[in-house]
Amino acid sequence: MKDLSGRTAVITGAASGMGLAFAHRFAREGMNVVLSDIEGPRLDEAVSEVVTHGTEVVAAVTDVADAADVDRLAATTLERFGNVHLVCNNAGVAGSVVDGEGVDLANWKWVIDVNLWGVIHGHRAFLPHMIDQGEGHIVNTASMAGHFPGHSAYSASKWAVVGITHGLYVQMAQQGTGVGVSCLCPGWVDTAIADSDRNRPEWAAPPALTEPSAALEARWQFVRDALANGMAPSAVADLVHDAVVNEQFWIFTDPAMVAVLADKHDSIMGNRNPATGGLLG
Repeated sequence: MKDLSGRTAVITGAASGMGLAFAHRFAREGMNVVLSDIEGPRLDEAVSEVVTHGTEVVAAVTDVADAADVDRLAATTLERFGNVHLVCNNAGVAGSVVDGEGVDLANWKWVIDVNLWGVIHGHRAFLPHMIDQGEGHIVNTASMAGHFPGHSAYSASKWAVVGITHGLYVQMAQQGTGVGVSCLCPGWVDTAIADSDRNRPEWAAPPALTEPSAALEARWQFVRDALANGMAPSAVADLVHDAVVNEQFWIFTDPAMVAVLADKHDSIMGNRNPATGGLLG
């Protein structure tokens, strides 16, 4: 889609971070924007910012893990604007990592419900309309964690998002639908995703009396520092805009991280064991 003015964008996880930056970027292009997030107060503040660009802006409090909520998001969008041209399935949570070999099933369910099922619900709710109108674009926020090994719910969810987004791209192209697809795989970006526990439901609370080890605390501090020194969300938004108008599938923010993947692909081609390093070293 070369001309975005007057068209409609839906962005999940839009109250802060990359989602809010996407909303600003596409509103500046003249798009009507539906901002979706689970945090109502932050969402209201975001709308008050984005509306200054002079386009129509709608807020929709949505839990993307809930199919009915995403259906309501689609209904709200179509009732207000009659169409949808761009969907950014961006909402996501980091979850937590436990020490040793433990697996916190409630944490895994929460993370996968949001990060993976949120994308699936977005496809189900919005794709039929895009296909019927013969044009549109979907941007799914994955992560570089979707390319590196990681025994965590976050890594599992992001690997899955990379896979289904690639599959959707192939499907839309083979069927000649006119719907473009992009897979955003950011590295370190200055967002608050490390604090996504603020939205953790009670049923997914960590086990009582669980104290993280010093090593785990140090790992989380490394992540927080890397995020704080990461790319500005507005710069990511520029990359996403360019991918949409140029029909580009891959969106990477960190070429150095991409270069590290060469060993993994070489190990596949050479049928040898991969290196034992991960995203955090």
